[in-house]
Amino acid sequence: MYKALNYWVFGGFSSDKTPYEFIDFAKAQGLDGVEMTVGDCLPESIDEAECRKIASYAAERGIGLKTLATGRYGAMNLGAADEAERARAVEFTKKYLRIASWVGAETILVVPGSAQVTWDPSRPVVPYKTVWENSTRSLKGLLPLAEELGVNIALENVWMRFLLSPMEWKLFLDRFDSPRIGMYLDVGNCLLYAPAHDYIDLLGEKYIKAVHIKNWKGDDCGGTLHGFGDSLLDGDVDFKAVFAALKNCGYNRTFTVEMIPFSRLPDLVLPDQALSEKVVAELRALDSGY
Repeated sequence: MYKALNYWVFGGFSSDKTPYEFIDFAKAQGLDGVEMTVGDCLPESIDEAECRKIASYAAERGIGLKTLATGRYGAMNLGAADEAERARAVEFTKKYLRIASWVGAETILVVPGSAQVTWDPSRPVVPYKTVWENSTRSLKGLLPLAEELGVNIALENVWMRFLLSPMEWKLFLDRFDSPRIGMYLDVGNCLLYAPAHDYIDLLGEKYIKAVHIKNWKGDDCGGTLHGFGDSLLDGDVDFKAVFAALKNCGYNRTFTVEMIPFSRLPDLVLPDQALSEKVVAELRALDSGY
């Protein structure tokens, strides 16, 4: 199992921790890699020279940089009804793809589109049909660059009221004729709708480009963000079934812990090195069963 940690657990949503500190932490913890985030760990303005320097530093320490993530899609939508906003999201994703190619990442996490950003009431609600059509148009326009650079666009299942079930994901991904597009499966996020192994059984190794590891409890009858706690081992994810399904389909890519413990609201308490160290240990415990 390729074990990695997302920057937000270690550095929060700021740029206070450098990529070099993050890499050093991963080395000390015995991880295989890190998932840096564009917009905080890496500034959007970063240039190729700095990316190459970070890549060399990681390589010298044996730390992989296989995936990148970003939180920028909460503020701009690849499926937006507003054409100017959609264009901004496309241009950001082009830079994001280039950053990935400069640091040697195989895959970027992309939010395919949002019908509603449930935690931000200031964002517009967009009809599902509009998001489907405009996201398709945006992604088809981005795929030639992804193919040229050799970087995967992995669409994550997030709570944006778009692509709610495993079958919707398959129908959507089948629209694109490219090996460079697939899913970034978050095994905790999907539990609001269906268990992760249902997605794996339908999408398989062809489409699952990366996996985010977190847990979630559906104690609230509606399912809320507070279900995302601060332990990988405490929650409703059936890791035995998830790992069995991934093995069955031949998945051999990344497993990255992305913990945003909303159970700690209103304070959140991120970044948190103690949390980082705890979830790394929990990931090792899960690894023993993979």
